[in-house]
Amino acid sequence: MALRLFYLISCHIVGWLTLLARGDTSKTLEILVLRHEVAVLRRQVGRPRLSWADRAVLAALARGLPAALRAHRLVTPGTLLRWHRRLVARHWTYPNRGMGRPATDPAVVALIRKLARDNPRWGYERIRGELRHLGHQVSGATIRRILKRARLGPAPRRADDRWRDFLRAHTASTLACDFFTVDTVTLRRLYVLFVVEVGTRLVHVLGVTARPDGAWVTQQARTLLADLKDRAGTFRFLIRDRDAKFTDSFDEVFAGDDIHVLKIPPRSPRANAFAEGWVRTARTECTDRLLIFGERHLRTVLDEYADHCNRHGPHRSLGLRAPTDDDSDVIPLPTGRIERRHVLGGLISEYQRVG
Repeated sequence: MALRLFYLISCHIVGWLTLLARGDTSKTLEILVLRHEVAVLRRQVGRPRLSWADRAVLAALARGLPAALRAHRLVTPGTLLRWHRRLVARHWTYPNRGMGRPATDPAVVALIRKLARDNPRWGYERIRGELRHLGHQVSGATIRRILKRARLGPAPRRADDRWRDFLRAHTASTLACDFFTVDTVTLRRLYVLFVVEVGTRLVHVLGVTARPDGAWVTQQARTLLADLKDRAGTFRFLIRDRDAKFTDSFDEVFAGDDIHVLKIPPRSPRANAFAEGWVRTARTECTDRLLIFGERHLRTVLDEYADHCNRHGPHRSLGLRAPTDDDSDVIPLPTGRIERRHVLGGLISEYQRVG
């Protein structure tokens, strides 16, 4: 900084010595040219940025100008006073020595936000009590300030429980059913009715038909409850859409076993996400890769595919286990020969250890 100031002073001294050898007319013309250049630059630049050395040189030179001219320069008396106030404030401002209340640990801040988002009905004191249980001493005012900064207001942060929360709390006792269509080689449309056990992801293909009327759908519901036998009592909810094929008699079959039928909102397939997810998987891995010749052929294909999904297909929600696999821990086995088994004529592969 000091070297730049010395350089600017040296340049101005050399400029003054050069002016001594020039006449008054030449100096006057140069002043007029410089004034016009300054006027042009002022129209283009709103507020020029000056360094510390520039300010020192301009402040020193402005003192020699008449009062009338000094008011129209970049460095006015008000500018000089503002620079002086800024210099005084910088000189008497002490560095931060860590006085006052220490800042909250970022890990605790993240934990507070997580508790508030996961539990929208928890107030400040409820969150404070949970933090105390986890070994963190945080005041209610601090929790309120952290949540306000994260744009999370007081409880309840959501007016109603979300559909996702309901499904998560009742997965073990919920069934989900739906239809999907498959077109044969003769462009005949077939309808497939299936049910998914949400807790275990076990799939039941109930039937395949070209004319799914209410009586047929009701009969498939009776067949499902007969196949479940004693397990039917473990289910409390059935999720379905508002398709006209699901009649009141269909709902009454499940009501007889104390299973409450829940209808998803209109045009909301995500509300029945478990059934829709299996439809996409079945299409991608099976029906979209085969030519279907009729009802019997489609039923045979889907029975084999559903057996593969239930017995061998891994699910992320189950820790990459199959729905019928009860072994939660995988025991490492010595290296041996792995045998490949073809499903659906080689469309899907299963692998098992031999020997």
